[in-house]
Amino acid sequence: MRSNILNLLLAAAALFAAPAPAQNLTPAQKEADFRHLASLYSTYYAPLVWKAQAVGFNASDVRPWLERVSRTNTDLEFYEICVEYIAGLKDTHVSFVMPSDFSARLGFGVDIYDGLLLIDTLDRSLLPASRYPFGIGDEVVSIDEEDAQAVVDRLMKYVPQGNPRASRRQAAQRLTSRAQSRIPNAAGLSGSATVVIRRMNGDLETYTMPWVKTGTPMEAGPVPGLRSASSRSRSQAAAPPDPLEELQFSGVTDSDTLTAVNGYGARSPIFLAGMGPTFTRRLGSASSDFFFSGVFQRDGLRIGYIRIPSYSPPSQAVALAQFDAEITYMNANTDGLVVDQMRNPGGSLCFGETLAARLTPYEFRVTGFDLRAYWGRVLRFHIAMINAKSTNAPWETVAQYEMLFNELLAANREGRTVTRTLPLCGSSLTRAPLRDAAGNIFAYQKPILVLIDDFSTSTADSFAAMMQDSGRAVLYGMRSNGAGGNNTSVEAGAYTEAYVGMTVALQVRKDPVESGEYPASTYIENVGVRPQIVNDYMTRENLTGSGARFVDQFLQAMAAMLR
Repeated sequence: MRSNILNLLLAAAALFAAPAPAQNLTPAQKEADFRHLASLYSTYYAPLVWKAQAVGFNASDVRPWLERVSRTNTDLEFYEICVEYIAGLKDTHVSFVMPSDFSARLGFGVDIYDGLLLIDTLDRSLLPASRYPFGIGDEVVSIDEEDAQAVVDRLMKYVPQGNPRASRRQAAQRLTSRAQSRIPNAAGLSGSATVVIRRMNGDLETYTMPWVKTGTPMEAGPVPGLRSASSRSRSQAAAPPDPLEELQFSGVTDSDTLTAVNGYGARSPIFLAGMGPTFTRRLGSASSDFFFSGVFQRDGLRIGYIRIPSYSPPSQAVALAQFDAEITYMNANTDGLVVDQMRNPGGSLCFGETLAARLTPYEFRVTGFDLRAYWGRVLRFHIAMINAKSTNAPWETVAQYEMLFNELLAANREGRTVTRTLPLCGSSLTRAPLRDAAGNIFAYQKPILVLIDDFSTSTADSFAAMMQDSGRAVLYGMRSNGAGGNNTSVEAGAYTEAYVGMTVALQVRKDPVESGEYPASTYIENVGVRPQIVNDYMTRENLTGSGARFVDQFLQAMAAMLR
C-alpha cells in the first residue's frame, strides 16, 4: 500500500516538474480574438474618427489584419500583430499589455540627445567601471551588429505615443530594457549583447555584456475555452460604480513606461544638480512633500519654482494644503513663478483643474471633453442620476449627472460618435476665481512660466492648455505629449490573456490649433500643446552638465518677462 502511494506521489511530482507542452491558440480562436479586439475600438474608442483624419488609421478595417493573423503559427506571433494594430492608433493611452513579469536589461539607459542615442543612466553594480569604462554621454552605435537607430525604428511599435518624438524616445529606452509585458518576443533574447559605443572623444569601443533576465517568460499557450468570471476582475474594476471616476482620470500607470524615461513622475526635477547656488529649496526634502519648490535669485529678482511631479498625489487634501501654503509664500516673496511639469505622467483631471485655479486670479475656461456615447455609458449615467436624486445629493451633483446623461442619450440616439463638449469636474466649462473665507481671490497674482516637454502627459497636457488658453502663463520647452484623452483598460479577448488601453473621451481646448501636422482642431490628442518659447532640454550639454544650461536659459526667459 505504501509503495503504491509513493509511486503516485512520484508520478504527480514528475507531472508538475515537466514543462507544460506548448499549445497554441487555434486559428478560429485567434480570428475571434482579433475581431473582438477591433470591435472594442469600434465601440468604445473616443478618437475613432479623429485617428482616421489625423493619422490615417482606420481601426474598423480588419481585413488585411485578419489575413496576417491567419498566417501566424504561434501565440507570440499573433500577439505581435495585435501590438502592431494598436500602434497604428498613435495614442499614448493604448497599448497591448501581456501578463508577464519577464524582463531583460543591460544595466544602462539610453535616450535621444541632439539626435544621438546617448547613455543617460548607468548601473555600476551590473557594469563595473573596471570592465565597462564608458559613461554618461557616450553614444550607442550598434547592438549585435545592427545599427542602433534601426533597432529603435523596430521597437517604436511597442511604445505608441501621441507625440512621434516621444514614441521614438520611449523606443530608445527599450534598446537596453525589454519587458515582455510590452514586447511579446522579449524572452527570445540571447544571453548577452555585443554593443559598440562611441566615447565622447570619438573612440569606438566594443563590449559584450549580459542581458540580466528576471521573471518568468510567458510562452502563452492557449486557454482551452473561455476564461472563467474570476479571471475578469481587472475588467470589472475598470467599470467603477460612479461613471465619473473612469472619465476623470488621464494618465500613465504602466510601470514599464513610467520607469523607462529618466525622471518620469519623479518629485525632483531632472536638472536638480544644475539648479545652482542661488536656489533655496523649500519643499522636496521631507518624505511627506509631494511637490518640490524653492526660490531662485536672478539679477535682483526673486523667481519662485514649483515642480508638479504628477497629478496623482497619495492624498489630494495633503497635496492641496502644501500647494496653498506655497502660493501664499510665493505671492508675498517672489516676482514671478516657474511651474515645472516636464516628465509629468498625468493623473486626476480634476486635481489638475484645481491647481490651475490656484494659479489663475480670474475666470477661465477649463478643458472640455467629448465623450464616446455607447449605450452602456448612457445607462450607467442614468443610474447615477437616479441615485443622486434619491439620496438627496447636492443640486450641483444632480445637475451634472442629468446634463451628462441627457447629452450622452442625445448623441447615442442621433448616431454621433461623441457628445458635444462637456465639463467633467463641475456643471460648467467656466471656472470662477477661487476665493478665501474672507471673499478675497486666492491665487498667484504674478507672471508665470510653465515648463513642458514631450512627456508632459495626459492631465499635464490639459493643464498646459488651460494655462495657455486663459493667457495666464507663457509655456516654455517642447510640444507636450498629445495624450489628450481619458483612459481605462479592458480585456483584449476571450482567449487572449492580455489587456488593452482604451481612450474613452477626448480633451477639448477653447480654440482650434493650426499645427501644420494635423487638421486644425480643438483636440489635444496628437496635436499636443505648443510652447510660445521653444527650448529643447535634450542636448548632450544638458545631459553632461546636469541641465545647468537649461536652468540658466529658462531663468533668463523669466527675467526678461518680468522686465
